[in-house]
Amino acid sequence: MDLHLLIDNLTNPALLFFFLGIVSVRFKSDLEIPPNSSKFISLYLLLSIGFKGGQELSHSDLDLEIIWSLLFGILLALVVPIYSYFILRRKFSVYNAGAIAAAYGSVSAVTFVTAISFLEIEQIEFGGHMVAVMALMEAPSIMVGVLLMSIYNKDKNDKIPMSKVVKHSLTNGSVLLILGSLIIGFMASEQQAEGIKPFTTDIFKGFLAVFLLDMGITSGKKLSAFLKKGWFALIFAIIIPLVNGSIVSFLSSTFTDNVGNRFLFAILAASASYIAVPAAMRIAAPKANPGLYLPMALAITFPFNITLGMPFYLYLIQMF
Repeated sequence: MDLHLLIDNLTNPALLFFFLGIVSVRFKSDLEIPPNSSKFISLYLLLSIGFKGGQELSHSDLDLEIIWSLLFGILLALVVPIYSYFILRRKFSVYNAGAIAAAYGSVSAVTFVTAISFLEIEQIEFGGHMVAVMALMEAPSIMVGVLLMSIYNKDKNDKIPMSKVVKHSLTNGSVLLILGSLIIGFMASEQQAEGIKPFTTDIFKGFLAVFLLDMGITSGKKLSAFLKKGWFALIFAIIIPLVNGSIVSFLSSTFTDNVGNRFLFAILAASASYIAVPAAMRIAAPKANPGLYLPMALAITFPFNITLGMPFYLYLIQMF
């Protein structure tokens, strides 16, 4: 691997704030980000990236690459949870396997946002339509995970309310905001977008740093308890994202030559949802253990992707 990519990433101020959050937990500091502030920042990041993606999309022609990208993203969200489920069933119950599979088939918006920041540091361009790809990958994997639970659940009296899950998946706040912001950005003129640029662009990296600090604190709190649950979950949370990201970094070359787009596809395939999926699983699978699928996605896969995963996937793409 090109060491400068790794060093650039590990010395990124936003990422260092993530490590600061973990360190603060290890030292039992009282450092914390107020919950309301954290929620506002996450909403801001989604709004900003959606709006900027819409602006980029408005300057692009609707071609076969965009159509194939959207279809490929949906296909990933359908396929990844299926084979993940059968791997997970070797060790976990139907409910836990389904919930974890849904999380790893879905995507992490924060990982995606961090990946975009990484591309900007490396001065690599990407298409605005990738924001739409990310948004479309949220819901299908949740539905597949719930469907697998329904098929393989032997207790026929324990029905999962599929209609509620579908509705929640499609109206989830993060999905709705990113899609809505994308549409608004697409409709806004260049002059109108310039008027709110100080909000959508100039302060973006500062808010990202604060949000990653909060993610570091949350990850640090969940890590110790999770490590006591055994090695299988830990290995899965690293190996499966690495395999998914590596394979997709090659497969995406069949319909796009853009390095930035291929990198974002790899990140989307490698990431795991720790916001949309846990919210859906509270309704769909109350018997699934959130102390398992949430730390796997947030405390293991997320740090791995934003530290070692991103420079590795970019290295693969640039090398081949």
